[in-house]
Amino acid sequence: MTGASGTAPYVSEITDLIGRMTVEEKLGQLQQLSWTGDTGPGEGQTHEVETTARAGLLGSVLNVTGPRHTNYLQRIAVEESRLGIPLLFGLDIIHGYWTTFPIPLAQAAGFDPEVPARDAEVSAAEARSNGLHWTFSPMMDVTHEPRWGRIAESGGEDPYLNARLAAAKVRAYQGDDLAAPDRIAACAKHFVAYGGAEGGRDYNTVDVSEARLRNLYLPPFKAAVDAGVATVMAAFNTISGVPAHADPRTLTGILKEEWGFDGFVVSDWTGVHELIAHGFAADGADAGRLSLNAGVDMEMVSTHLAEHGTRLLAEGRISLERLDDAVARILRLKFRLGLFDRPYTDESAVITAPTGPARAAAREAAARCMVLLKNDGDVLPLSAETGSLAVVGPFAASTDLLGTWIAPGADGFPAVTVLDAVRAAAPAAEVGHAPGVEAQGQDTGGIPEAVTLARAADMTIVVVGEPAEITGEAATRADLALPGAQRELIAAIAAAGRPFVVVLVNGRPLTVSDWLDSAPAVLEAWHPGTEAGHAIADVLFGAVNPGGKLPVTFPRTVGQVPVYYNHENTGRPYRPAHSDEKYVSRYLDLDDGPQFVFGHGLSYTTFTVGEPSLSADSVTAAELREGVTVEVAVSVRNTGDRTGDEVVQLYVHDLVATQVQPVRRLRGFRRVTLAPGESTTVRFPLGAEDLGFWSATSEPHFTVEPGDFDIYTGNSARADRKRTLTVT
Repeated sequence: MTGASGTAPYVSEITDLIGRMTVEEKLGQLQQLSWTGDTGPGEGQTHEVETTARAGLLGSVLNVTGPRHTNYLQRIAVEESRLGIPLLFGLDIIHGYWTTFPIPLAQAAGFDPEVPARDAEVSAAEARSNGLHWTFSPMMDVTHEPRWGRIAESGGEDPYLNARLAAAKVRAYQGDDLAAPDRIAACAKHFVAYGGAEGGRDYNTVDVSEARLRNLYLPPFKAAVDAGVATVMAAFNTISGVPAHADPRTLTGILKEEWGFDGFVVSDWTGVHELIAHGFAADGADAGRLSLNAGVDMEMVSTHLAEHGTRLLAEGRISLERLDDAVARILRLKFRLGLFDRPYTDESAVITAPTGPARAAAREAAARCMVLLKNDGDVLPLSAETGSLAVVGPFAASTDLLGTWIAPGADGFPAVTVLDAVRAAAPAAEVGHAPGVEAQGQDTGGIPEAVTLARAADMTIVVVGEPAEITGEAATRADLALPGAQRELIAAIAAAGRPFVVVLVNGRPLTVSDWLDSAPAVLEAWHPGTEAGHAIADVLFGAVNPGGKLPVTFPRTVGQVPVYYNHENTGRPYRPAHSDEKYVSRYLDLDDGPQFVFGHGLSYTTFTVGEPSLSADSVTAAELREGVTVEVAVSVRNTGDRTGDEVVQLYVHDLVATQVQPVRRLRGFRRVTLAPGESTTVRFPLGAEDLGFWSATSEPHFTVEPGDFDIYTGNSARADRKRTLTVT
């Protein structure tokens, strides 16, 4: 078997082991059971885990944590089963184990691959010391759906940004040696197009064209495979009528054959069993057959391959060659992790709490990911010498700032509250607090107390947003406004006539148009993690100058969804200069464009981004295909009086193509730190991958076509400085 990296390792060891295995033991390697976790329907399978491990009929366990538990199970598998094949322990470590980093959507707002990389490094060290080998992360589902709760786990709406961040996180989780005591195997999920769920309803239908599949949803997964990701997880959704868990075209044809992926594919929680509910499989045996033949190598929680595999093999409905291939892929990862040599975790070296450096990294990451949406009159930053402050809102003193999919650290290591952090940042200030309203619910009885505090204070900080429980999996919202009576609280504070700022803590883009005009300043803090309060205070008081950018469009209203920057032009585009035109693509009752565009984000200083210059005005398509690149150079200057960060962004527009192209495609970004008056030149290479696209013909292929390309540079998707490159 060969892969993207050449001849697969451990061939002789794997061949020898497979040769000694019974069919039942082979099927056992394909089985993953849950210990006691609660990540899906059903209950933990603790008793079954021990029984099957002892019989050598189990390959992996999820939701077991701590070296005492993992070593206990591992000893059963290694010392009591016939062949002593070690178990693989996995867990959803999405943005931290003990130390919770910002949610992945927030990390994407950093526009800095080092942010997810640092999360992965800390998470891997903490998790591996606790007996874990494998995380079901990163998620790289591109989505245009803010209603979809799992947008919190994604990198937003752009495939290039998702790809850069996913590759960085994979490399950081896995390092150069998976057997190292501070590294774990990564999992690229969910393959594929899960982010395209109709209406944003989780698990819903995805009807996707080949063009959109290839150009929007697949690129982050290709980047993860190129980065060496060890595993891939199948998606819950259908792909144009075929459930992803039973789609040989994507799981085998694209992933394993076209891309040469030599890791293994794991199902999602009961994803194999759900083929029956989809109406695609007749029963459990049929579901097992379809999934294995399509390319699924390990079945999570449901047990159809283990239960029916022997009969399926005898009847010729699955092949021994395919079964052995799946087993070999799983065993290869166990060898790479060093589990055959060192199956047990050193209990004396366990990390039991966030370390000082880990907390510092989480705090830095959280502040780096915050986005200043609005700052009229330079209300921010606040002065630490302010005499009196009011901190109000349902999240002002709340620890519900960790976000969705939090690992064991949530129980023992809650988030630092905004109230506590403000008091620490402004020790001389008189700080008052009142929640005003609850996060959800319509009780407004507490608003008068909050207003009284605001009237008496020099400055009020209003902390509003979403509780974590209404973000993440199975958390679709039909309304994107602030829940409960939080909007009424903002209105009442605004009516008090005193200075105030709004801090948003949330897991998705929200609609803010009904109160945005009344708020002088708005800071998007997302769900920032363990060090949430400190990071928010760092930005509010200017210890950190915000430099994050939106990785996803904020709509004006939910009726505008989906709205995203990299859309097609249509044959009748809306033109602002001709706003009285009727027969164009627009809403009659809504201003054109989003509330906040992709890439938007302000700073406490100002920047100018110059026009791009090209190293060549033209290049041939043949040269591009041979690896030639054109360099784009753009100058950026800090024109303000504070040191700050700017994200220089490069967009491409293919003006005429045989397949309609988006009006903009992000193809480069660089975050730079500049002192007042300082300037630098940022350089981007443009090659075939940046100027070409996947053509959705009967035989899909990547192509670079002759024509003109507008090259835009700026600090958001509305960048207007451009040069034209001609491909001949």
